[in-house]
Amino acid sequence: MKALIFNEFGGPEVLHYEDIQDPKIGPDEILVEMKAIGLNFADVYRRKGNYHLAGKPPYILGYEGAGIVIQTGEKVTSFREGDRIAFADVPYANAALVAVPVDRAIPLPDDISFETAAALLLQGLTAHYLTKDSYAIKKGDVALVHAAAGGVGQLLVQIIKLLGGKVIGLTSSEEKRQAGIQAGADYMFLYSENWKERVKQLTEGKGADVAYESVGVTLMDSFKAVRIGGTVVFYGMAGGDPVPVDPRMLMDTSKTLTGGDLWNVLTSHQERVSRSQELFQWIMDGSLKISEPAVFSLKDGQKAHNLLESRKSTGKVLLIP
Repeated sequence: MKALIFNEFGGPEVLHYEDIQDPKIGPDEILVEMKAIGLNFADVYRRKGNYHLAGKPPYILGYEGAGIVIQTGEKVTSFREGDRIAFADVPYANAALVAVPVDRAIPLPDDISFETAAALLLQGLTAHYLTKDSYAIKKGDVALVHAAAGGVGQLLVQIIKLLGGKVIGLTSSEEKRQAGIQAGADYMFLYSENWKERVKQLTEGKGADVAYESVGVTLMDSFKAVRIGGTVVFYGMAGGDPVPVDPRMLMDTSKTLTGGDLWNVLTSHQERVSRSQELFQWIMDGSLKISEPAVFSLKDGQKAHNLLESRKSTGKVLLIP
């Protein structure tokens, strides 16, 4: 089969499209012919060597995608050849064929395209647990969303609105500000503005109920922007490591700091399926929309990585085998 591989860490130029052996499936796995693959920043970090990779070269990136079952393991009874499935956390996805553990396979409704599933799942499941588990959005809540024009950010904006909340979004450019507004944010501010003061003005001096913090270096600013008794949900550090938090500040202001990680939520097959089904239903009834993805052939993986690292894309980047 064809796959996008690399033998050493480095820039996009280390990626090569080559023939390798087909994967062999175990008794509890299915073999999936890939139709669409999601590209994520975690793939960039792994390519650079920032994240640990098991085994020896050649390495294969990718954890998210969708395709058709072409073979099932001897113990598999819940899927059969021809079924459409998707996944958010199966390694070696940058290939024509992927061995998928049956407990990671998510049934794909006929009304959801392979491209939509590959563009939605990882970021959509992240936005889902952030708004349902890390801080459960209630009607009337005011939420501050960092990087609101990014992949997770746009979905966060929409789900918060679906759940009855109001959204104040933050981003870095006028183009991205417009993307956040198009996603449904009630207000969008640039990081270059005095956004903490603007948040206070919009909330009659109190502050937001919750801040979804994914930048890292802005963590203490997020605390200043939430109300007494408010919550900061820390789930990423795209801009760099945050400074340590003084627990006395939390005590004095009755504010809460909580962390979020998707893999602490997707602890069972049922969790994967039920959360994904809600996302799919929102897509099918028009309540949730994903922006047009940037689509590359898998053999052009270098170009796809270049675009993602440029941070000029506002939607998902997909690879098509």
